Amino acid sequence: MRAILYFGSTSLFLLALIGSGCAGRKPIASRSPTLPTATPPGTAESAKRSTDVPETPANRPVGTPKRDRPMAAPAPAGYSEEGNASWYGEPFNGRRASNGEIYDMYKLTAAHRTLPFDTMVRVTNLNNGKSTAVRITDRGPFVENRIIDLSLAAAREIDLVGPGVALVRVEVLSSNVDPTAGFFTVQVGAFKDRGNAERLRDRLNASYSPIFIQQYDAPEGTFYRVRVGKVSGEDAAQQFSEQLRSREGFMPFVVRLDE
Repeated sequence: MRAILYFGSTSLFLLALIGSGCAGRKPIASRSPTLPTATPPGTAESAKRSTDVPETPANRPVGTPKRDRPMAAPAPAGYSEEGNASWYGEPFNGRRASNGEIYDMYKLTAAHRTLPFDTMVRVTNLNNGKSTAVRITDRGPFVENRIIDLSLAAAREIDLVGPGVALVRVEVLSSNVDPTAGFFTVQVGAFKDRGNAERLRDRLNASYSPIFIQQYDAPEGTFYRVRVGKVSGEDAAQQFSEQLRSREGFMPFVVRLDE
């Protein structure tokens, strides 16, 4: 009888050891993965400084019309717009933003093409209902069907880091801001070769004025952006943008002219 009891107690002891070993491994297995801080490779084209306008010879039009892509409507004061949001982190972190500040991806900021700097907006992820409030400090994204680029901190608040891109609603919170007032221009191309930018400018000079070439030193190299016109009011700038799209075959972006 003692031998049977001894065997049983030994078995229970071994089972306890096995159980404790499994329990010790569980916290490691359930540990949350580290969230990325670099702009997702799969959505790199949606970064605030990117462009999908290719390098082209002087005798060819830049880009082709893409009628199947919806155009995002501007956001009048007190109203909202809906469209795709993306986010950006490294290697833009620590670089100077368009308003002159040093971009800090851990602060609640965002890039927008037309909203005035320091405008406060609420961004709501329409896939999960989560929202965050951010301040506009930068310009972009320069890709069709993107309306805003969030900082890493803002993207984390609405669970955008993993997906990279999501449908959102952007609501203007600042009561003293008229997003449609001011001067705007239309970006029609961006090139790594300055000669291509100058040839496009020279070709358009016969029909449009003024034309600007803006240099930007991006992490992946220097870009030369070609921008056409100085238009008062965003509505008029959007109409001018559509004319350039239909007449020249561009994929244009309306951008606020900042002082």
